Amino acid sequence: MKLITLLQIGGALHLGLAWAGGTMSKAVNLREHLAALPPFIRRLFWVYFTFIGLTLLSFGGLTFFYAPAMASGEPLARALCVFLATFWILRLIVAVFVFDVRPQRQSLARTPGPDTHSPGFAPDLRRTCSGLFDGGIPRLKRQPARPAGT
Repeated sequence: MKLITLLQIGGALHLGLAWAGGTMSKAVNLREHLAALPPFIRRLFWVYFTFIGLTLLSFGGLTFFYAPAMASGEPLARALCVFLATFWILRLIVAVFVFDVRPQRQSLARTPGPDTHSPGFAPDLRRTCSGLFDGGIPRLKRQPARPAGT
């Protein structure tokens, strides 16, 4: 298979990931889970979510439509390919070593009901996200709670 074709397949896969990310929020009832968070954190999440989607669309569009230029071996093309490879290698490392999706898999496998589609389900999402600070990368230590009145 020619390099240009492989790059175009990679570009199409990026676009597929962007589409999957766009449908994921509805599939996991994300808006309802985020409702339990403070407004600033909720907006911050949606901004990051949107920028990640735009990044995937950009990666996909550039790779698909400019595959011949990327396959040319020019320094800019090589730099873009190195950047994309580095991005996905780091993303894979984060997926494997930072996120523990076991609670989400169990929750999503349950029959839909009040426990999986209500704001009460949000603590499960928060508990999963808090794992980033307990043992994930970076290793951040939580500060002990201050006694009331100090």
